Parts: sequence; structure tokens; C-alpha cells
Amino acid sequence: MVTRKIILLHFLLFILLMLAACSANETSNNESEDQQSEEGSDEENQSITVLVEGGSPAFTVANETADEFKEETGYEVKIEAVPYTGVYDKLKAEVASRAGAFDVATIDILWFPALAGGLLPIGDLVTDQVESDLFPGLISGGTYNDEVYGMPVWTNVKNLIYRKDLFQNNENKMAFQDKYGYELQPPQTWEEYRDVAEFFTQDTNEDGNIDMYGTTVFGANNGDSVASWLDHAAQAGADPLVVGKNGEVLVNTEPYVESLEFLTTLLHADQSVPAGALEMASAETSELFWSGKSAMMLAWGHFYVPSNDPEQSDIAGNVGSAPMIAGDEGIGAVPGPWYQVIPKSSNKPEIAKQYIQFLYEKNELYMETLGVAARKSVFEEYGEKEGYEHLQPLMTTLSGEQTQNRPKIKQWQQIESEALIPAVQYAFSGEKTPQEALDWAAGVIEEILP
Repeated sequence: MVTRKIILLHFLLFILLMLAACSANETSNNESEDQQSEEGSDEENQSITVLVEGGSPAFTVANETADEFKEETGYEVKIEAVPYTGVYDKLKAEVASRAGAFDVATIDILWFPALAGGLLPIGDLVTDQVESDLFPGLISGGTYNDEVYGMPVWTNVKNLIYRKDLFQNNENKMAFQDKYGYELQPPQTWEEYRDVAEFFTQDTNEDGNIDMYGTTVFGANNGDSVASWLDHAAQAGADPLVVGKNGEVLVNTEPYVESLEFLTTLLHADQSVPAGALEMASAETSELFWSGKSAMMLAWGHFYVPSNDPEQSDIAGNVGSAPMIAGDEGIGAVPGPWYQVIPKSSNKPEIAKQYIQFLYEKNELYMETLGVAARKSVFEEYGEKEGYEHLQPLMTTLSGEQTQNRPKIKQWQQIESEALIPAVQYAFSGEKTPQEALDWAAGVIEEILP
């Protein structure tokens, strides 16, 4: 009996020892797994996610600088690239869900009214030194309800781009002087622009068909046609644009009607632009110009960049740039800046701010990628370099007394698509007079606004 008890005790002791060993092993395994999980979590925490438009300058610069930012901070830059509209859609969803999917995004100025409620104010980044190095309207463009939400990465505006070889041709100079009574030069006013456009609209091969146009007007079903018309409305004295400070609708008042009449005159009376204006915007205009079939174009400043590249242009080496034309109230145009913003839902707002500051210091990379930037100092530095001759005129336009941003209203994109684009097309097609088209647009806008 004693022997049996001893054997039983040994057996129980053995079982207890085995259970203790298994428990220790399991604890060790669990600790190892927890450690690996924490390491994975730390690795995830050592990164920020940046939302950009695919193929854009923002995408290029984010890629070029990712390694350097990681070296400086230890944070990996994860880039999510989507199409233009996808940037807005994803950021809008992020604002609604607060999922923390993005730490920084690069956005169009047009989106601030709709997104500002879900963005982190970054006014502390805009020091006096920063503001003094930015063009007028850039900080206010990224501001909503008196809070700064965006740091500009580049700005752009339409300029006059023209054929130097045509303007410098002695026969053209003499013929223009005889016909109009003043010297042929890049036009500075509406009247000069109209004269030059008419003069260069020609049948150059004498086959009975016009094969060279003086310029173009934008009438396609997109925002280009609205921005182009508003450029001229600003030159005619419109300020603010479209909607007044007290919410009154302005689009059927004199500056807007006068500017639309100016464009329809080029199209119908002078016929100095292609008849297919309703199919034309920036892309079609530049194609016409670079193929040598247009003497001038009012185009975004960076469109000058291919001017010296024979692979992109049939008129390479013969292109000049001048400031935007002026109406009675001076030079005016509607800029198209882009900004970096931080969603409120970011889990790493301080690192996100550091990233924005990091790229602000590298603003010249946008100039090298796109042909424009945000900082005056970058414009001035590159304006002295060959291939960047468009920058001095661009600075003049950006600083123009009538240059101004589009209105900061949440309904802007609806107003543009449902009222302004159709109004421009009604006038260009001849279905309505400019006054009738804009009276109609004013009614639509009044129904859209709260």
C-alpha cells in the first residue's frame, strides 16, 4: 500500500510539472506573439499616409521626397494615389467616417467649403515669414470661416501665350500698322486682343478655308469655360465673383454680361476663333496652338513649359509669354491653387504638420515638376532661368488688382455645373443672348442657394 501511494504521488507530481512546463511555454509563446504584434503596431505607427491625385505634381514630389523624410523623422510616407475626383470623394468619406485613413491630402481650392469642417486648422504654420513669401489671395484661399486649413503647394493662373515668330515678322508688323494704326505687340487690353485675333485669323495657304486662328474661347462642358469667362468678368470690374457678400446673385449684372458679350463677339461677329467653341477647353486650345494653328492662347501659365520642346510642339523656340490682358478695371484672372491639408481624424497630426513644413521648404520641386510653385522666392529664382520665361508675366497676373478666388460657398460646384456652364453654352450657341443666358443663370443660382 505504501509503495502504491508513493508511485501515485510521483505520478501526480510528474503531471503537475508537465502542466507547469506547458503553461510556461504557452506564456512564452503569447509574450512572443504580443511582442511581434507590438512591433507590427510600432511599425504601422512609424508611417503617415498621404492622399494625392495620381500622376499629378503632388504625386511626383511625394515620391521624390519620401526617403528623405524618413531619414529625417523615421516616418515612412505611404502614398495613396487616386484620380482627381477620387481625392475629393475619399477625403469627403474620411471627414464623415473619421477613420484615420489619411494624415495629409493635397486638394483643389474648390473643395474647402465642403471639407473644412473635417480639417485640422494649421494657422500656426503660417508665420509672417511664410505669408510674406506667398502671392495675394493664397492664404485666404485656404481659409474658411476665419480658420486657415491649407498650406499652398502651387498656384496658377491664365496668361497670354503667343507666337513670337508671327509677332516679330516684319511683313506682319507693317500690315498690322496699316490696318489698325498702331504697333503689333502682345495685346494688353480687350481692344488690342480683339484686333490681334482678327488680324491673325487667316487662310494661309489660300485654299478658301481658314487654317490659322487668332485665338480661342472656351465653351466645353467643364469648369474651364466658367473660369475663362470669370477672368474677363474680373477684368470688367466684377468683385466679388458670382455671389455678393450678403448672398446676392451678381452674374446678370454689367461686368458679367459685358465679358460674355466680349467672348461671343470673338466667336460670332469676328469669327477669329474656331467655330467649334463648345468642344474646346484647355486641352483642345493647347493642341491647336502647339500644332501652329493659333497665334495666341489665354492658358494656364504652366502650359508654356513645352514651348522649347520639339517633341511636344511644332513651334518650339518661337513662343512668348505675357501677362493676362486687362479690361477697364485692370488685369484680373481666377487662380487655381492647390493646398496640403490635415484631416482632423489623423492619428499623427504633429508629424503631419512636420511633413507639410518639410515640403514647404522644398517648394521648388513643384516648379521643376509642373512649371509653377507657391512661393514668390521660388518664382523669382526660377524666373531668371532659361525655360521659365513665363514666370515674370505670371507673377504680374497673380498680383493683378482684379485677380481673385472663386466664391467660398458649399454649393459652388452645383452652381458651376447647373447654372454657369449652361449659361456660357447658351450664349456661345446663340440660343440666348448673353443677358438672357445670365438672367436665366441668376434664377437657377437663387434656387440653389439657401
